[in-house]
Amino acid sequence: MAAIQRIGPSRLSPTRSRAVLVNGLMMTVAVSSSKTPSLYEQTKDALRVLEGNLAEAGADSSGILLVMAYISRIEAKDEFNRAWDEWVDPEHLPLRACVGAKLEGDDLVELVVTASI
Repeated sequence: MAAIQRIGPSRLSPTRSRAVLVNGLMMTVAVSSSKTPSLYEQTKDALRVLEGNLAEAGADSSGILLVMAYISRIEAKDEFNRAWDEWVDPEHLPLRACVGAKLEGDDLVELVVTASI
């Protein structure tokens, strides 16, 4: 069995990892630390959190393979897309899906990411 490394705990809960590393892959979740009512601003902040999680594991955004984005207001997806388009590296485009979902509290976006490390 491959060795599994867990980074954490999460800044949000002592019962979750911030990231899990196995077989050259990293799985992590990022939400905004700011609870502003703007999906655009929360997305920008969640992407900053994601960059920090990646850096903590010795990775960066060029290794992102898949992003599952959950947003609380699918009708505001254009705000998410604007923040994403400003951030994503066009030389290293990951797969991305964006799904409308009921999120906890004032969270407007949650990113579930798989990256190569």
